[in-house]
Amino acid sequence: MSVYCFSVSASLLSLESDTDKNRNQIKQVRTVEEISTLESSNKKRSWLSKLGPGLVTGAADDDPSGIATYSQAGAQFGYNILWSMFLTYPFMAAIQIICARIGRISGHGLATNMRRHYPRALLYFMVTLLLVANTINIAADLSAMGDALKLLIGGSAHWYAAGFGVVSLLLQVFIPYTRYVHILKWLTLALLTYVATIFTVHIPWSEVASALVFPQLTWDRKYLTTLVAVLGTTISPYLFFWQASAEVEHLHADPLAEPIKHAPEQARDELKRIQLDTYIGMGFSNLVAFFIMLTTAVTLHAHGIFSIDSSAQAAQALRPIAGDFAFVLFSIGIIGTGMLALPILAGSAAYAMAGTFRWRSSLELEPLMAKEFYGIIAFATLGGVAIGFTSIDPIKSLYWSAVINGIASVPILVVTMLMATNVKVMGRYIVTRWLKWLGWVTAGLMGAAVLAMLYFMFTGAPA
Repeated sequence: MSVYCFSVSASLLSLESDTDKNRNQIKQVRTVEEISTLESSNKKRSWLSKLGPGLVTGAADDDPSGIATYSQAGAQFGYNILWSMFLTYPFMAAIQIICARIGRISGHGLATNMRRHYPRALLYFMVTLLLVANTINIAADLSAMGDALKLLIGGSAHWYAAGFGVVSLLLQVFIPYTRYVHILKWLTLALLTYVATIFTVHIPWSEVASALVFPQLTWDRKYLTTLVAVLGTTISPYLFFWQASAEVEHLHADPLAEPIKHAPEQARDELKRIQLDTYIGMGFSNLVAFFIMLTTAVTLHAHGIFSIDSSAQAAQALRPIAGDFAFVLFSIGIIGTGMLALPILAGSAAYAMAGTFRWRSSLELEPLMAKEFYGIIAFATLGGVAIGFTSIDPIKSLYWSAVINGIASVPILVVTMLMATNVKVMGRYIVTRWLKWLGWVTAGLMGAAVLAMLYFMFTGAPA
């Protein structure tokens, strides 16, 4: 439940402009020698340098709120929930590839394409829910980060949370996207703390392997509720909007790049890059989630601790069982992943609102050139900080964030799939075959998950 340089003239910096003419206005004039050098440099790039929007998006999915969900799943059901991460991977990867392709092929984010081709009322409904859910999610992540730092050094969790929020906001506003994205890439390494934690505890790998192949499934309300929570955590609306918009940023950062539907010669290399980037990013995300579940399964569940309310509580519960080193690693991971997720949550809401209302939108722009866009980032981030100083429990409010996200995700997925198969949006590069099939199955799965969630709500199912 969270991550390129502009070489363009001022007129191009409105990334979500409403016409292809404005979007394709002249980039800086370069000599033949400069263009040749750039093309040669692009061809020589390593596979690691091609990782960007997909890697950051996948890593941002393992935010402190997500860590809490995975920790609770592992603590409650032990090894018998681990298989779910293998189930969600192909669906998560497919829908993120589709979102990325929409951005790179059309040259616009999801919201702009929705505004152009589908009912405005539906778009207003979806982006409003997204903004509310993201703000609540930011509040919960900040709370977990503040609690984690308090566990490490003492002090006031509220003020730590406020400090994290303000620092994240300042980084987004005053560091250009092409530099900030490198910070986000480095922050993905924070997730390795959860891989390292595995090596601080004893893992009975034969039992783990057996549970993966032959899990003991208990189809009661608690188990189904947890599966719904895991599915909703891995497939989240804010990730859809962020990756599509990040591809637009990536497009405009490259002086040789154009939207694929206007430059078909770029399709082969760029679509391959998107697939590689997204497969690795979502694989990294699910692998880390698997290790978080495994850590709490082998420690908390094995010692009779079956309930975890937050990621910080999971870190604290680890201490007497797995030792100080595991506790420190888990706590540092919460802070690092939070700093990665905060700009993704705030930024995705800002991109969605900007695309809806035709505002200028780019993290590369100066604040005065995109006041509404940065205003939404500030509103979501500082709103999350403010919630931490009220009587509202940000961790418990995550329940309602999940409800809002679930309600919003189904129409967003359906409209995304309609756009992905719409020639007006995608030109001749509409999604087909396995990607189309997986995309629609993902929408169906999320629809079923939302129905299950609502059923559990109204029938008094346990959380």
